[in-house]
Order: sequence, then C-alpha cells, then structure tokens
Amino acid sequence: MSSMKKTIVNLFTGFLGVGKTTALRHLIATRPATEKWAVIVNEFGEVGIDGAALMNDELPVAEIAGGCLCCVAGPQMTATVATLLRRERPDRLLIEASGLAHAAGVIDELRAKPLGDALEVGAVLTLVDPRQFVSPDYLRQPLYRDQVAIADVLVANKTDMADVETLEAFRAQAGKLFPPKSVVAEVRDGLLDVSWLDAAVTLKPRYRPAITADSGSGWDSAGWTFSPEQAFSGEKLTDFFDSLPKLLPGLVRAKGVFKVLDSWVWLNWVEGQWSASQVSWRRDSRFELIAPALDNAKVEAALQACFE
Repeated sequence: MSSMKKTIVNLFTGFLGVGKTTALRHLIATRPATEKWAVIVNEFGEVGIDGAALMNDELPVAEIAGGCLCCVAGPQMTATVATLLRRERPDRLLIEASGLAHAAGVIDELRAKPLGDALEVGAVLTLVDPRQFVSPDYLRQPLYRDQVAIADVLVANKTDMADVETLEAFRAQAGKLFPPKSVVAEVRDGLLDVSWLDAAVTLKPRYRPAITADSGSGWDSAGWTFSPEQAFSGEKLTDFFDSLPKLLPGLVRAKGVFKVLDSWVWLNWVEGQWSASQVSWRRDSRFELIAPALDNAKVEAALQACFE
C-alpha cells in the first residue's frame, strides 16, 4: 500500500459530555468538497448512539461499540480501520475516541504496521470544558491529563457557560503546557474550524522555546525535536540528565519528552533534582533548556549520543 497516497487520520478526543458529537457534525458539515472523508465512532457502551447522529448520505461511518478503542477494541479497531480504508479509500479518516479511550494507545496502534503503512497521523483535536480544565480534580485524573497532553489542537468548548475568570485561567494554563500546542482555541456549540485538522506542527530540529516572564532576563534557552521514529536509550538519557549540571553550569530548567523503547517518557530537571514519568505525547521527542549560557553544539551532540 506504500505507493498509494496515505490517508490522513485525525483523532478526536475529549471527556464525556464535552460536546464531541456536535463538534464532529459541524466539521463534517464544513468539509471541503474536494476531500473524501470517513468517520469511526467509538461509543463506550453497547448501543452506538453517536453513529446514528452522524450518519449522512454520502459519508461512510463505521462504529466500534462495547468498549474502549484501545483495549477491548484493539484488534477490532485495526480491522475496522483496514476495511474502511480498503473499501472507501478516503483522503481523511476522523476517529472519535470515546471519552474513556486512552488516546496514546490508539495513536500507537494507528502508527504501527499494518495501519501505519496506509495512514499518516495528523493533528489530534481535544475538546475540553474550560470549567473542568481549570479544576484540579480533573487534572488529577490520568485519563484527563492524557487527553490534554496528546492534543495538538486544544479547544475549550461551551465557553458561553464559563465566566471570564475561568476563561482567563484556561488561557494561562493552556499556554504553559509542555510540549506546547499548535492551536489553543475557544468556541461555543462545537463550532470548530476545519483548518485545525491540518494544524500538525512541522518538525523543527532546533527551536527557541518561549521563556516565561518570571524567569528573569540574562538566560539563554534552546530546544530540539526529533522524529517520533527515533528511539532513545533510557540508560543513556539517565546519564545525560545526571550530567546536566556539569555540562551546563547554572542550569535553571531542563525538560524533555523522549521515545524510549515502546513508551514515551517525560524527564524534568528543576532545582537540582530530576524526575521521570510516562506520558501520552506522541508527536515527536523534544528537549528544552534554560541556562545562563548554552553551547548548543555540545548539547546536541550529547542528545544524539543518547540515541538507541
């Protein structure tokens, strides 16, 4: 299938009740006439409601009911996607992951063979209710954090139900997310902009991250990205993070997301301590740091030495 043009797949995620189906209907209604789309809805529960709501005469909609895309429906998802691609040959496939789906697992599945040969994973859109987003109770839930972390496009829906303080808090928190989003938007009634589906970030090997205002001036900052195919050695990364204070005297901050074997790891160095945890980000491996002075070539060489 490699000679064929790949179908772009956009994952569409968000917590239960945030208005995903309405938003998806709006996207479908504004689909460019030149693009052929197909849709897969994963409804948590036995009866697929969303599929019926989305049916329209010319748009193929497939459903996976009775479980979450990545666990119960892993093999079923692969089969459903493969059949749909073969039958419809769409330019774009939209997958609405149920509010409970682990988006990261779905993306790994879409990237792996056999699907990866036919698909290109495009921007992931995550819908949030800003009132939930700013509540610490939600951010404590790993699933919710997953859906926020994996988004390329983060959209606050139902903004007409949120007050000014909530929306300001949403903007402030969304602006601090690492890795940064390519689009952060606010809408009501699910009125998404169809161009956001193409918002996937172009890979820049080297970039300058925004330094937060409170870090004072006189610091230098730099960032690097690596393709999602490039794996890093966990052991070498550990040594690298241990050696950072020597490598960069006066280091203020270092953080990164790296693909290690089949998982993705977030490493964070602050105030002389570093910690690691698994994350759902899947776009690229990336590393950022802030220090009084940076020798970019030296840092880059040290990073490349951590390749698997």
